[in-house]
Amino acid sequence: MPRMTAAAAAVEILKREGVTQAFGVPGAAINPFYRELKNVGGVGHTLARHVEGASHMAEGYTRAKAGNIGVCIGTSGPAGTDMITGLYSAIADSIPILCITGQAPVSKLHKEDFQAVDIATIAKPVTKAATTVLEAAQVPGVFQQAFHLMRSGRPGPVLIDLPIDVQLTEIEFDPETYEPLPVYKPQATRAQAAKALSFLLESERPLIVAGGGIINADASDLLVEFAELTGIPVISTLMGWGTIPDDHELAAGMVGVQTAHRYGNATFLESDFVLGIGNRWANRHTGYNLEAYTKGRKFVHVDIEPTQLGKIFAPDYGIASDAKAALELFIEIAGELKAEGKLPDFSAWAASAQERKATLQRRTHFDNIPMKPQRVYEEMNKAFGPETRYVTTIGLSQIAAAQFLHVYKPRHWINCGQAGPLGWTIPAAIGAATADPETPVVALSGDYDFQFMIEELAVAAQHKVPYVHVLVNNAYLGLIRQAQGGLGINFEVNLEFENVNTPEIGVYGVDHVKVAEGLGVKAIRVEDPDKLGEALEEAKKLAVEFQVPVVVEAILERITNIAMSKTVDMSDVTEFEDLATEPGHAPTAIKALQV
Repeated sequence: MPRMTAAAAAVEILKREGVTQAFGVPGAAINPFYRELKNVGGVGHTLARHVEGASHMAEGYTRAKAGNIGVCIGTSGPAGTDMITGLYSAIADSIPILCITGQAPVSKLHKEDFQAVDIATIAKPVTKAATTVLEAAQVPGVFQQAFHLMRSGRPGPVLIDLPIDVQLTEIEFDPETYEPLPVYKPQATRAQAAKALSFLLESERPLIVAGGGIINADASDLLVEFAELTGIPVISTLMGWGTIPDDHELAAGMVGVQTAHRYGNATFLESDFVLGIGNRWANRHTGYNLEAYTKGRKFVHVDIEPTQLGKIFAPDYGIASDAKAALELFIEIAGELKAEGKLPDFSAWAASAQERKATLQRRTHFDNIPMKPQRVYEEMNKAFGPETRYVTTIGLSQIAAAQFLHVYKPRHWINCGQAGPLGWTIPAAIGAATADPETPVVALSGDYDFQFMIEELAVAAQHKVPYVHVLVNNAYLGLIRQAQGGLGINFEVNLEFENVNTPEIGVYGVDHVKVAEGLGVKAIRVEDPDKLGEALEEAKKLAVEFQVPVVVEAILERITNIAMSKTVDMSDVTEFEDLATEPGHAPTAIKALQV
């Protein structure tokens, strides 16, 4: 039997589980593992500037390509605690990443050794499993189980903590005969699928709510096939955006209290039956007024995690199943029903959804200087085509993006939907661009998100990871300012100051162009909306030429309120800005405005 260090065995397992790339920061307690990364070979590594950044890079890497599992690595103590936010983001959105940390020697774990923290206990609430390995011979089994857990059932992250002496201990391990454990995914039965579709046969105005579980299951093509077979309009959740192209005749928009379309909410409120697949009824989708969301319609819920069924509200029928397995059965049964002439004709209902799509629109074309944010998304729609992969996190910039941008493919909207940590965008974009260099990546940040982990731009410069980063700058915590309005305050959300080194930018404070250039990337500042389009085109060229990120900073008017519900009720959304009343008001809307 071959003998090697436990750390070498771990690297061999990573390779055999399909890992080709890791993100991390070395340190004393994890150096033996890094030695084996070098000696064993086969796993690339990107050196992050911050270990939290490494965890978000791993998440962006996983999200960008089906089958990927991002790996982040750090040393003992604060490296592990810094990655907790990344683990939380991953488990909240059902994203598998593997976090590997170094640790003090086993004999020192109870002696308050330098940087010895019980990271496994800290990480347990935000992982599917978190283990400090105390016996070197257990390392292969712990890693094998980690991949099994990450891929089985509802996907999610795992943390493995390796004491330094465990890493260095030699064990017997034969990598040539290693095999991954079988993946477990619950599957709907034919009887369950038939029961679910019986609700469809009784309805007149059905909708499909397509969640992120469909993307995780790599089943977007089946979702579109099922929608086309039945003629049912599709509402995508924020995490499911891209399961059906925005310009598809059955795409009915998004629903919710923030990241929603006027026409999406209106169509939903007219429906009488909702088939939710791979979604979790998140409160930014349903709102807190569940009566408004559920009254007058029946629900069938399909989710891979049994405990999700009934968690937010009790569906009329629930199925614990992987989305792909359920959709395969839905297609089979619906095909039989159609052949027998038993499938209702929903074409009039689908047409009404498209009519709302063409009439209930928000305005994007404004010529104001400083520019309104809506104009930024209009110019982005012009500059970036259907092959674009967007990456963003939280804030008014993300909410407006979901209202105005267009997504045409699964995994082309990468957004941490539940956790929403500021700073996520830059490292996640680096991870996504590393996973799939052929697909153009466009990141989107407000000024505060951009500043949180701005140092990671140097990582992209060092490792030559090109993408375009649109930065909308109003020198405000815009979403928090808007939320504070209901409390009658505007407190500690203003980022304005006069920069003594760059007086020409007035009160906008941080000179993002200088900072970005200092970190090794290119940057362009734009104040006139009529010049934004050419700046975005220039950014695409510079990214290709220099193989680094290119930041395009749009200087916005200080205060713009983005449409959302003040009452967290999807039936009660406030429109703060002018609506589109003629085609020139929304020239890049997915459907030409009908007046």
